[in-house]
Amino acid sequence: MKLSKRTFLKSLVAVSILTVTGLNSNPAYSSSSEPIKLGFLVKQPEEPWFQTEWAFADKAAKDLGNVQIIKIAVPDGEKTLNAIDNLAANGAKGFVICTPDPKLGPAIMAKARAYDLKVIAVDDQFLNAAGEPMTNVPLIMMAASEIGQRQGEELYKEMQNRKWDVKDTAVLAITADELDTARRRTEGSIGALVKAGFPKEKIYKSPTKSNDIPGALDAANSMLVQHPEVKNWLIVGMNDNTVLGGVRATEGQGFKPENVVAIGINGVDAVNELSKPKATGFLGSLLPSPDIHGYRSVELLTKWIRDGVEPEKYIAVQDVVFLKRDNFKEELSKKGL
Repeated sequence: MKLSKRTFLKSLVAVSILTVTGLNSNPAYSSSSEPIKLGFLVKQPEEPWFQTEWAFADKAAKDLGNVQIIKIAVPDGEKTLNAIDNLAANGAKGFVICTPDPKLGPAIMAKARAYDLKVIAVDDQFLNAAGEPMTNVPLIMMAASEIGQRQGEELYKEMQNRKWDVKDTAVLAITADELDTARRRTEGSIGALVKAGFPKEKIYKSPTKSNDIPGALDAANSMLVQHPEVKNWLIVGMNDNTVLGGVRATEGQGFKPENVVAIGINGVDAVNELSKPKATGFLGSLLPSPDIHGYRSVELLTKWIRDGVEPEKYIAVQDVVFLKRDNFKEELSKKGL
């Protein structure tokens, strides 16, 4: 069949368009392709920490281009597994997660593998059925031992500033050794105090049943009554609330703020305490970097999906700001908290 010149030119243009479209059909590089959808699942979305992670996850998505973040609250195991189903149904390629329970690790990974979803854990490490860390899953979290060491160093420094006599001073360490992160923080702090010269035999550990103020209050009270000879207390704990529980216990037993030095970890839970008109025994808090966690996790997950660049299995974020009464508002605003 003989084609007219006009028909031939139309056919040639159509073939050209088809060829160009085919060359750019890779969704990783086509400006007109569907965005890469990534989930970002957090256990407590109402907390400023996780809101900041989400905000900087969005910033990373914008900077990387053609990436969409699907934010989901996962306060329990059922909602976590349902969220993974929903991500898969919506065409997601992977997700970042701060799990509500580290022991959900095997179930989360089984679901992810079934849907061929890539996973990066943030803040909390997965545990296997034996309660051991799942080191095969990429993890971004604050450097637990290092932040603990900083806590111990700052406590010792303040003790020296106040010119406390070591013979009148002791350390109250509120522990939760069944949690790996908590154990590494408190052991890091204790190690730094001992290295600085504090006598190890005057460091008293008291395990808490829960990592909140009431649990820590009970743990602290039981230890304080055993050592009426101590005039000055340094308080160690895995987060702001455990340390605040220790402070409340010292207040209840008649210790004045000038005889207590407590430094928390997390920052966001210390705002009310640092805002009080009069200073308490709570000197300040070490603020990690939720902004870095949110941005970096999305950046790494996107590169893994787009370019096949698998992230390292453990990325420790060591950026820490020491929040005190005179700087906490300014420093928190810098982080978007």
